[in-house]
Amino acid sequence: MGLVFANITLSNPVIPEQQPVETNCLVDSGATYLCIPPHIALQLGLSELQKREVTLADGSVKLVPYAGPIKIEFQDRICFVGAMVLGDQCLLGAIPMEDMDLVIHPKLLKLSVNPASPNIASGLAK
Repeated sequence: MGLVFANITLSNPVIPEQQPVETNCLVDSGATYLCIPPHIALQLGLSELQKREVTLADGSVKLVPYAGPIKIEFQDRICFVGAMVLGDQCLLGAIPMEDMDLVIHPKLLKLSVNPASPNIASGLAK
C-alpha cells in the first residue's frame, strides 16, 4: 500500500476572521491525532495549550506543543480537535477521521466519507 494524502481545510473557530488554511495532509490511521507543522499553527493564530509527549514512528519520544482548537473540514464533514505541533507537513490521524466518519481506501490511495453514511457523519455513542 502506498501513502494516502487528502486535501483538508483547517481554521481557528475562536478567531473567525482568521483566514483558513487549505493543505494536503498525510492520512494515517495508525497515528492518533492531527499533527500540524509550526508554520500552520502560526498562520491559524493558535495558542499552545500545553506540552504533550508523542511517540514517533522511530520509537523515540518527544515533548511537543499541543495547540487548538482547530476546525477541520473534509468534503461535507467537520470536526473540532487539538493538534500536536511538529514536523513539516500535516498528518490526519484516527481521532479526527473517526469523528468525521471517514474511511481510507488503500487500493485507491484515497480518503472518503463512509459509504455506509454518505449524507451525515455517523458514530457510536454507547
